[in-house]
Amino acid sequence: MTNNSKIALVTGGSRGLGKNMALSLAKRGIDVILTYNSKHDEAQQVVAEIEQLGQKAAALQFSAGEISSFDAFIIKVQETLTNTFNTDHFDFLINNAGTALYASFAETTEEQFDTALNIHYKGVFFLTQKSLPIINDGGRIINISSGLARFSFPGSSAYGSMKGAVEVLTRYLAKELGPRRIGANVVAPGAIETDFGGGHVRDNDDVNANIASLTALGRVGLPDDIGGVVAFLCTEDARWINGQRIEVSGGMNL
Repeated sequence: MTNNSKIALVTGGSRGLGKNMALSLAKRGIDVILTYNSKHDEAQQVVAEIEQLGQKAAALQFSAGEISSFDAFIIKVQETLTNTFNTDHFDFLINNAGTALYASFAETTEEQFDTALNIHYKGVFFLTQKSLPIINDGGRIINISSGLARFSFPGSSAYGSMKGAVEVLTRYLAKELGPRRIGANVVAPGAIETDFGGGHVRDNDDVNANIASLTALGRVGLPDDIGGVVAFLCTEDARWINGQRIEVSGGMNL
């Protein structure tokens, strides 16, 4: 079973940064499987946009924090690879799915912590592990972190530290998957104008202005600032970048 195009699996690809990543990959000639949590119609719209760009695409429902569902999800991925893409492996895993958690350290509940941990760390760990048999040798893993793993804003202690854990994990992936020529890198966006966290950055003028003032390039980030970087890391031009953290923040808190 062969498919001439490379294939990327983008979690959380129905909207926001994930959508931008999916479209950026398609513009570089890469086919896409994207996942969505609940926004089926939005996901299908992204599939249609990718197909308009001349690439194949499919959308699958995926709950990033429900680890017990991952085995069944991998079976769905395998079926989709066979039926839509005429192959049995994919090349690029982009662990993007995520939710926001804004709570002070003193007030973060165990329930909030566990929900975020499953989505942002445990889910990344085990989805990647369970995907290994169907990722092609020479493929890439790109984990999406956050500027909040380097600099600190009150209210993001749980989220930021979990992203920090993903960054350490990525270096281990690069080391342990090296014999298969699978590279692993982190893309860490700064603050971006999306509906993430209820549009926290996009819709709150004070937050937006404050972030712009902390950013060397003088504005808040946009989805178009991020997707192309992820797509670049899936190209041959990026083949020798491995085990690295690439912050895409316009120069926040330098």
